[in-house]
Amino acid sequence: MEVSVMAYDGVFDSGLCAALDVLEAANAMRGELPQPPPAWNVTTIGFSRQVRTGAGHIVTAEPASVADTADLLLVPALAERRPDALLERVAGPDLAEVRTLVAERRGLGTPVASACTGTFLLAESGILDGRRATTTWWLAPVFRRRYPTVALDETSMVITSQGVTTAGAAFGHVDLALAVVRMASPALADLVARYLVVDERPSQSAYTIPSALAQSDPLIAAFERWARLHLDTPNSLTEAAQALGVSERTLQRTLRRVLNTTPVRFVQDLRVEQATHLLRTTDLSLETIARKVGYEHAATLRTLLRDRTGATTAGLRTR
Repeated sequence: MEVSVMAYDGVFDSGLCAALDVLEAANAMRGELPQPPPAWNVTTIGFSRQVRTGAGHIVTAEPASVADTADLLLVPALAERRPDALLERVAGPDLAEVRTLVAERRGLGTPVASACTGTFLLAESGILDGRRATTTWWLAPVFRRRYPTVALDETSMVITSQGVTTAGAAFGHVDLALAVVRMASPALADLVARYLVVDERPSQSAYTIPSALAQSDPLIAAFERWARLHLDTPNSLTEAAQALGVSERTLQRTLRRVLNTTPVRFVQDLRVEQATHLLRTTDLSLETIARKVGYEHAATLRTLLRDRTGATTAGLRTR
C-alpha cells in the first residue's frame, strides 16, 4: 500500500513522526502474523525539497506529485493551537497547495486521513462537507462555527466517513495511524499497540475540560460559573436562565450551537469533572462526593463516571 505523508512548513512534529513511526512498526511486525497484510510503502512528500517543522526541524521531502499514485494521503496537524492564528494559516496562501492537493486526490477517490488541527485543513479544502468527522476537542466550537456543513462529533477519537478518516487532539495521530493499520489487519494493529504500549481510546470525552470549552462564548462562560456555584444543589434551567438574564430557549440554543450539547449534559460534565477531582485528591466516600456534586444517590454518580470517563471509582483513587 502506497502512503503519502504530507509535510509542510509548520507541521506538528509529533504528528508527523507518530504517523511514520506507527506505520514503520507495523511493517517491522507484520512478519509475526501467519497471514500478514501487504507492507506499507510510506513516502514523506512536500511542495519543497526541505520543509521546516513547527519546532524548527528540517525534513527532506519527495515531490508532492508522488501522491498521484498513493493509496492514502495522510495530512498531519499544523503546529498552531491559537484559534485565530490557526484559521488564518489553514485558509491562507501558504497552505493553498496543500488544500488543492487534498481536494484533488479525494476528488479522484484517494482516501485521505488527518488528525487534530490537520482536520481544519481537510475541512477548508471542502472534502468534509456532509461527512461525519472529529477534531481536537477544545477546538470543536471554532470548527463548528467555521464549518457548519460538517457533522462534527468531537467526542470520538477516530471517525471514518466516505473515504476520509479524522482523529482527535494532538497524539490522536497515534490512534489515526493505528486505524490505518487496522483497516488492513486488526490483528496487526493490536500487536503494534501492545508493543508501543498504546491503550485503545475510542473517545475523547474523558479528556475534555468543560471550563476550556465554556470560554468560547460569553453566555456559556457565565452559565459555567453559575453552575459551578450550584453544583451541590438541584437546579433548573429556569433558575439558570433567570440568573443570567436570558430566556431558557436562548441558553439551550447557544449550548447546542456552540458545543452541540444541552444544559443538563453540560452540568453533568461539570459534576463528573468535580467528582473525579475529589476522588483523586481526597479520602471522601463516594456517597459524600455524590452529595457535594448534587446527586442524592452514589449509584447515579457511579454510573455517570463509568459512562463519561470509562473508569471505575476504584481506578480513580490515587491516595
